[in-house]
Amino acid sequence: MAAPSIAMDSNHQSNGKLGKTEKKFLRKQNKARHTLLRHEGIETVSYATQILVVANGGLGNGVSRNQLLPELEKLGQVDALLMPPNKPYSFVTYKTIEESKKAYVTLNGQKIVDDLGQKIILYLNFVEKAQWKELGLQALPPGLKVVEEIISSEDEKLLLESVNWTEDTDNPNFQKSLKHRRVKHFGYEFHYENNNVHKDKPLPGGLPDICDSMLEKWLKEGFIRHKPDQLTVNQYEPGHGIPAHIDTHSAFEDEIISLSLGSEIVMDFKHPDGVTVPVMLPRRSLLVMTGESRYLWTHGITPRKFDTVQASKGHKSGIITGDVGDLTLSKRGIRTSFTFRKVRQTPCDCSYPLVCDSQMKEPPPSFPESDKEASQLEQKYVHQVYEEIAGHFSSTRHTPWPHIVEFLKALPSGSLVADVGCGNGKYLGINKELYMIGCDRSQNLVDICRERQFQAFVCDALAVPVRSGSCDACISIAVIHHFATAERRMAALQELARLLRPGGKALIYVWAMEQEYKKKKSKYLRENRTSQGRQEINSDPSAQEQFVEPMPDTGHQDSACSVPSINDFQKGRCNSKEVANCKLPIHTNRTSFHSQDLLVPWHLKGNASKEKPTETFGPAGTHDPGPVFHRYYHVFCEGELEAACQTLNNVSILQSYYDQGNWCVILQKV
Repeated sequence: MAAPSIAMDSNHQSNGKLGKTEKKFLRKQNKARHTLLRHEGIETVSYATQILVVANGGLGNGVSRNQLLPELEKLGQVDALLMPPNKPYSFVTYKTIEESKKAYVTLNGQKIVDDLGQKIILYLNFVEKAQWKELGLQALPPGLKVVEEIISSEDEKLLLESVNWTEDTDNPNFQKSLKHRRVKHFGYEFHYENNNVHKDKPLPGGLPDICDSMLEKWLKEGFIRHKPDQLTVNQYEPGHGIPAHIDTHSAFEDEIISLSLGSEIVMDFKHPDGVTVPVMLPRRSLLVMTGESRYLWTHGITPRKFDTVQASKGHKSGIITGDVGDLTLSKRGIRTSFTFRKVRQTPCDCSYPLVCDSQMKEPPPSFPESDKEASQLEQKYVHQVYEEIAGHFSSTRHTPWPHIVEFLKALPSGSLVADVGCGNGKYLGINKELYMIGCDRSQNLVDICRERQFQAFVCDALAVPVRSGSCDACISIAVIHHFATAERRMAALQELARLLRPGGKALIYVWAMEQEYKKKKSKYLRENRTSQGRQEINSDPSAQEQFVEPMPDTGHQDSACSVPSINDFQKGRCNSKEVANCKLPIHTNRTSFHSQDLLVPWHLKGNASKEKPTETFGPAGTHDPGPVFHRYYHVFCEGELEAACQTLNNVSILQSYYDQGNWCVILQKV
């Protein structure tokens, strides 16, 4: 591409003489400019400066410092290259304006190959200053330490060779590996279905002999306080990870240690108030978690093939800092972890009762096995919660989603439309030419609708007191995922179809299991900030926009879902039947979903709650004194909502799509 004829200010007018390629480039450059302003607050200028913002040339696009800097230095003396973590852009400052103009002309629209071998097109614009959201000062979570080079390379080799991954299935200690990693247990088997061990069923042989002298040495040198009796060995391929979690309090003692072999890794520690601290665990290092870091902070490994790390050679273990002038990408290798724990024989009496299963006044509920249990679950973990959080919830629900607005504005004037599960009524006044009525299970949310002069009433979405066939259209936005069985979700869809007249349309939105779709993360995931500042932790999956070029695959985890068929939905296979009697997991906000059925925390702010929360388990956090409520969700896999709608009589699907972290369907009554 002849860059000099293309790389011009997008405001420049050429009297129609631009070719097709040039026009296409200018459109894309302009889109990158608007995206920077809209989502990052970065304002570009039309005149030359020493500083350029390089859209698509960022760590978030898989472009490392070692790739980008040499290309920039070919065109002049680079004073600074700033690469914010997880962002698809960077800033370069040249010594002179002439050099930055040369880079603008030469590199604009040019391709660069990222660390995965994929080609990415760069779009450059001038800025007055390099700006980004500062990460702030950070400290390791209390009680956490990393000991570097705890063993020699010779001992590392012996430990790795000691693990027999091809064990005979007839062996009494044989254990199946997990979907995304190989795993072996010693001393006691860790059961992932309930995150616990059978304390009265130790495995034959105990811990491997090779570990005994190593543990004794660590005890003597003061690195650890207890000798473990349980070991889990995990092997991670590049691109794989482990969900954020807290090791069960009642299962293990305070101290948990993990030895990293074969490759370094960045592990993310997250406080309940939203603060995330990425910690580098070098090869042959020992991670020791005690106190708050063990009991309150979750820890996990994001599934990706590259980590953002410090570029300086002297930096090894510890926090990945916010120095954007010293960040780059590091390709992951095969990592094997030896995680040692001591099985607890008495109830936990830690100082964190809100997240301690031994001290919980009420444990999390189990998966419902009957319609009665499902109804009781919804009453407590949906209906009661929304009554308590209505005011705070409403204050966060003010921006209508564009595709829903488009659906409502396309309806004929005078149409009668029912918003089933209307919440605070944010869609009831979108189109003044419609007759809209809203209904919701929450009296407090309906009261908010009435205060706004909307027509709304209280009812259950399974029994709407409106005559059959009377509505020209219905909308159901973020409602059906609150029903706790496949049968009840099906009944909610049937009720929507009942309300429609022949030819009437319904628009349905449900939360998606896939918060990363077609290589793009939803805003729900992207707003998981790494900072010591506060995080908006009650947001739902919502809108996002990326630069012109999609972010390359950096090794995200495979979805836990397979595309369901109509028969799957009718038989309830998407309803986690295989884990009946297990407790519903509590989701960590702003992370990927790892279960279809789960409880999502709502941290209440202000004095909106009339009473204390009805349940007190789950993360509250020392920095967030407000009560924590938990809402039940069934997040839908790709194809699941569509398959359910296909089972309805006299209904055809006009459109199905993914929008803002949701699966969506428009159906029409035949």
